[in-house]
Amino acid sequence: MSAGFMVTLAILVFVVVTIAKGVRIVPQGEEWIVERLGKYHNTLKPGLNIVIPYLDKIAYQLVTKDLILDVQEQEVITRDNAVILTNAIAFIKITDPVKAAYGVTNFAEAIRNLIMTTLRSIIGEMELDEALSSRDKIKARLRESIADEAIDWGLTVKSVEIQDIKPSSSMQRAMEMQAAAERERKAVVTKAEGAKQSAILEAEARLESAKRDANARVMLAEASAEAIRRVTVAIGQESGPMAYLLGEKYIAALENMGTKDNAKVVVLPADLQEAVRGLFGRKGA
Repeated sequence: MSAGFMVTLAILVFVVVTIAKGVRIVPQGEEWIVERLGKYHNTLKPGLNIVIPYLDKIAYQLVTKDLILDVQEQEVITRDNAVILTNAIAFIKITDPVKAAYGVTNFAEAIRNLIMTTLRSIIGEMELDEALSSRDKIKARLRESIADEAIDWGLTVKSVEIQDIKPSSSMQRAMEMQAAAERERKAVVTKAEGAKQSAILEAEARLESAKRDANARVMLAEASAEAIRRVTVAIGQESGPMAYLLGEKYIAALENMGTKDNAKVVVLPADLQEAVRGLFGRKGA
């Protein structure tokens, strides 16, 4: 094999390699940063691109599609010194590849840490109950707070979602104990209120019963008075009818005592004969 052939072959290989290095095909959804002699030169867009071999270098290959960044779970202390656990997920997009490449060492890690520190700051200004019930508010403030920093790094924060926000295990136990104590307190209050209402109803019932009993006694006394008045009017000055009525009731009472099942001894008054004799004697007269 002659020296001329070897030189020709070497030149041919050099040309092929040079052409291969000079032709760059950038996929859709990516942009490549070209440096010439160590300095930024231009940005290659998707499609066929030509660079100068040995002078130009593809320094960064950046994805311009939406990126998903998972923000790890962290402990956050609220304003009332409660410890909660929270994590998030961010959706970002590279809008300026040059700033993303040269504005920060690692834009993904920078955004992740920025979200974590901002999240701690926002939740630290809230009470526990407010933090647990204000996901949308936290999300809006978080996105607004990191938007300016992201623009400086050539990024657009499209959305930041709070994946989870919950009390720590120790806080959960404390909250469960507090909830149990609150339920027990409400049960005691309810029981006491029931006893109070029952006592009030019983007192009202006794009062009503006493009022009705008093009214009944008054009505009975009025009826008795009316009966006596009518008897008095009917009899007038005569004592015979009065004695007859009293004797009749006297005898009826004795008969009632004698007919009872548990009556063993019937006591008769000593003046019974005289009373009956006088009663019927006068009647016969």
